[in-house]
Amino acid sequence: MSREAFAGRANETFDVSLGESSLPMTLVEVQALTPHAFPGMSRAPFSLVFRSGSPVVLPQKTYRLTNATMGPVDLFLVPVGRDVQGILYQAVFN
Repeated sequence: MSREAFAGRANETFDVSLGESSLPMTLVEVQALTPHAFPGMSRAPFSLVFRSGSPVVLPQKTYRLTNATMGPVDLFLVPVGRDVQGILYQAVFN
């Protein structure tokens, strides 16, 4: 996974699998992070921020997200805030 793979998916919907149901989230931010190079580093760090319109806050854990273009991807999501449009979740890649 790379920032470039997600950059073209900004503002697209990802369905989060919740077992018998799913919850749509929108990818609202793809951000490069400051690299701290070390031997064996395989990619530049980046973060993703998703927004859910649901008032229910999901616990931090690994979820399977499916996007129409990317297909399924497993991401560790952490709730990081709330705005007028919903709950924000972040995935960080170091």
